[in-house]
Amino acid sequence: MRTRWLLLLLGGAALGLLAFYRQPATDSRFASYVVAPQQLRLFYHDDHGRRFGSLGRLRDWLAQRHQTLLFGTNGGMYAPGGTPKGLFIQAQKLVTPLDTARGAGNFYLRPNGVFYLTTSQQAGICATGEFRGGAGVAYATQSGPLLVHRGRLHPAFRPSSANVVVRNGVGILPGGRVVFIISRAPVSFYDFAAYFRRLGCREALYLDGFVSRLYCPAQGWHQADGDFGVIIGVAVPAK
Repeated sequence: MRTRWLLLLLGGAALGLLAFYRQPATDSRFASYVVAPQQLRLFYHDDHGRRFGSLGRLRDWLAQRHQTLLFGTNGGMYAPGGTPKGLFIQAQKLVTPLDTARGAGNFYLRPNGVFYLTTSQQAGICATGEFRGGAGVAYATQSGPLLVHRGRLHPAFRPSSANVVVRNGVGILPGGRVVFIISRAPVSFYDFAAYFRRLGCREALYLDGFVSRLYCPAQGWHQADGDFGVIIGVAVPAK
């Protein structure tokens, strides 16, 4: 089995610790970013209530506050006007409620789910019906479908599917670190989910399709455009 080493920034931003993660079964169709949960934040609007929308606007806003955006990606689907689709919790405050309705489209392809970060600095992904919330949830975003649930690919996915688009998603690796993956070219749901499972993820959540963007200068990704709702990012004090 081919392997490669990914350089990670671990621990609190002020610590600047370096470590390595051994990633098996690499596939050139995908780019990935692995991070410890405590480094992640979910962003939506600035201190004046204006939606960030793009990764570039978030990057610039952070720079004005002497912070550097190391990584950013769109963090789930959104309604017209950029309102988060389904649940969004930011800094322990409920912004939009959990959506348990039935409907059409990828968001409602059950099981869908929630990606969340706890106040004890752990990350999790669960099916929508399993999410309990509470004061211990610092951040959360709802999306769908679940790519991998309890180690199994979503039952609606088919290897022969002709439904191919650029996709991004999030998974929980063995040991609790979080992996974000974006496809470099259009792929099927099946191939996208199968890659998460090959990395060892027993839970993974689809974030979005052709609108997906990734900002990660260390890996040569400078996609600062977009018009999103929630953004997931890693920011550290500027040097």
